Amino acid sequence: MAESQDGVARRGRRGGGGAAMRAARSAVSIETARFIERRIPDFELLTEEALEIIEANAEILLEEIGVNFVENPAALDRWRDAGADVQGERVRLPRGLARQLCATAPARFTQHARNPARNVEIGGRSLVLAPVYGPPFVRDLAGGRRYATMEDFRKFVRLGYMSKWLHHSGGTVCEPTDVPVNKRHLDMLLAHMTLSDKPFMGSVTEPSRARDSVEMCEILFGRDFMAENTVLTSLININSPLTFDATMMGALEVYAAANQACIVSPFIVGGAMAPVSVVGTLTQVLAEVMAGVAYSQLVRPGAPVIFGAFVMSIDMNSGAPTFGTPEASQILYGAGQLARRLNLPFRSGGGLCGSKLPDAQAAYETANTLNAALLGGVNFMLHACGWLEGGLVASIEKFVMDADHLGALHKMAAGVALDTEAQAMDALREVGPGGHFLGCAHTQAHFKEAFWRSDLFDYKPFETWDEEGARSTAMLASERAAKLLAQYQPPPLDPALTEALTAFVAERKASLPDAFV
Repeated sequence: MAESQDGVARRGRRGGGGAAMRAARSAVSIETARFIERRIPDFELLTEEALEIIEANAEILLEEIGVNFVENPAALDRWRDAGADVQGERVRLPRGLARQLCATAPARFTQHARNPARNVEIGGRSLVLAPVYGPPFVRDLAGGRRYATMEDFRKFVRLGYMSKWLHHSGGTVCEPTDVPVNKRHLDMLLAHMTLSDKPFMGSVTEPSRARDSVEMCEILFGRDFMAENTVLTSLININSPLTFDATMMGALEVYAAANQACIVSPFIVGGAMAPVSVVGTLTQVLAEVMAGVAYSQLVRPGAPVIFGAFVMSIDMNSGAPTFGTPEASQILYGAGQLARRLNLPFRSGGGLCGSKLPDAQAAYETANTLNAALLGGVNFMLHACGWLEGGLVASIEKFVMDADHLGALHKMAAGVALDTEAQAMDALREVGPGGHFLGCAHTQAHFKEAFWRSDLFDYKPFETWDEEGARSTAMLASERAAKLLAQYQPPPLDPALTEALTAFVAERKASLPDAFV
């Protein structure tokens, strides 16, 4: 079965048969901006002394306190063989061991999409934008807040495919609660593979689901191609503080062994799962990431991996997580510096907010985090659009609002041009004192691309805005989402590949009893 599927996938990558070619000719062309390559400097918040203190303390943390690898005897054996001190499930790493192991992870790698034009480079000066991940609820103006369904999931994948500034289809853009827990990953992967041709993420909720992700990609890309290339990036969260559970580590083992990328990411609420201080939190983040990345290299030296940092603060009155705060930005900036010193790609940031609605609070908190991520050197930004209510909700309107605003990040990252046209001396000579630049030759030549302009915001005079219904930004976003979904056409895919993937999903579902926990 696998060999025949592999043959189908190889034929599909070469362009498939007549049906695939006819579909390609009739498909609507969707413009996607290339992943960002920064032409602006990273913001270096911490001094050399501060970085050395954090790195030294992280080594002490790993050597004296250690980390737990729970319910995973194979991981303990790997660590023991590598020279770690293993007592029960506690692993203590001799000073320098984790950093030595991390050195085999690549500084930059390509994640391939089924459409090669959508491939992304992760690391170096790049920034790849991916949508929200994980919410069990969705919200839109028409239906309010409700549990997510598989149809909601497909809607978000379609919107992501139609969004110019998103480079990546993401993973669990919402959690479809109408499909059994042990089967929904199959439907989600199938949606990413067939409804979009951007790169996507694999399942991590159980090691067997990671294996399903790998096998489905072997069908889509071909086993030989996948053996030599990275086609999946997947999120491995650490149970902070200092605990690596068997579920996440089992998924990491599957992906690392297959040379597929993992984001090793502490999940920290400052003050609850890490110290309240910036330096203390960064010490814990570095220790946890180094242990996780080092373990991936024990599984397979050279496996691609990303240094993750997902840190939020906490409201000490209510206990609720808070977003877009100065402390969160400080931790992001510092983590970026630490990641670059390890020569690893960096994941953080996103359109994070605690607001219940796509309102002013959501906009302020989101903008704070997006700007910090751009300046802080983030290479892979999960949650770039659609996040609401502390990650509990994926919002249709906020997805569209955020996706539009990501265009401003592209513009800012491009830096400031210094060529002859940018110097504009001809314009200054032409207009002279007391004139205006609206009609001069330089303005006429460049006005279309001179300024970033939102495709969503209302720039009309009050009277026109009022006559057209006095629509809020959320209302405009709702209308834009409806328009994009009405225009949507799936990207072409060889029907033989679609058939093989659908058959795999049906076979795996039939082999499993439904489970909703």
